[in-house]
Amino acid sequence: MTHEIRLVGPESAGDVLTVVRAAFAARPVLDPPADALGETEQSVADLLERAGGLLVLADGRPAGAVVLDPVGDAIFLRRFGVDPVARGRGIARELVRAGLTEACRRAADDGTTAPNRVVVLAREELPRTVQFWRDMGFAETARRSPYVEMARPLPITVSVPTAEAMRDLGERLATQLRAGDVLVLSGELGAGKTTFTQGLGAGLGVRGEVTSPTFVIARVHPSVVDGPALVHVDAYRLGGTAELDDLDLDMDLDDAITVVEWGTGLAEGLADSRLEVRIVRAEASTEVDPEADPRVVEIDPLGHRWLAVDLKVSAR
Repeated sequence: MTHEIRLVGPESAGDVLTVVRAAFAARPVLDPPADALGETEQSVADLLERAGGLLVLADGRPAGAVVLDPVGDAIFLRRFGVDPVARGRGIARELVRAGLTEACRRAADDGTTAPNRVVVLAREELPRTVQFWRDMGFAETARRSPYVEMARPLPITVSVPTAEAMRDLGERLATQLRAGDVLVLSGELGAGKTTFTQGLGAGLGVRGEVTSPTFVIARVHPSVVDGPALVHVDAYRLGGTAELDDLDLDMDLDDAITVVEWGTGLAEGLADSRLEVRIVRAEASTEVDPEADPRVVEIDPLGHRWLAVDLKVSAR
């Protein structure tokens, strides 16, 4: 099954309603019933008129949908659902990521009125749904029975033209970190993960040269400025979470800042909140500089810790 995600408006109210009815009708019976079950094509069109929504088409048929609803400094994801026929294919996670991407685009376009977080309302009687949103980086911010309000900050994307700029980005991000923070770094070989960590080390004021810890797996850099130590881990050769646990990193987490390279899928359990830092190569502008090899860095703050932290950093 192939699928695509489209930004839609009121003209797609019928397709969005089809998904909403199928998704919410398949849930357990709730008291009071979900408001979504009372939607009509006109009411959905009215919701979409304000800020649009996202529609997933699987093999050309409506399979997933969400309505985007800006409220103050947030964008609410309303009427989020996937047709039961299309479940088990990762559509829900892709739809969340698409919603975050669209919110980031609007944040870049809107300036002073830009949203800085995404919010959802989940029913407290549906613990699996609440856990899904936690897995997607949302943290509980309020509870008004039967609803649980959950929010997460927007990811930040930074263009980094040089290795020096990558170190500088890490150094400036270090000023916003504190003991207990966990960063999970991903990117292909040579993407700049260790260069970024070198900047973190400089910003934290730690002792010792920060190099790839591949052959020792983990290295601790104590602070020389009475701050937290830097624990630098390379998970590339680890076979799973059990081997990561064997490193006894939890003994250092409360007093140190832990950076795990190649940690995606392994290090998420180290802390309820974390920063996921993804580094990819951008297309080099060879007409300007034949030696250019720029990067794009996405800093994705997950969990309650980051809701009140302004991570708006840019390359200099």
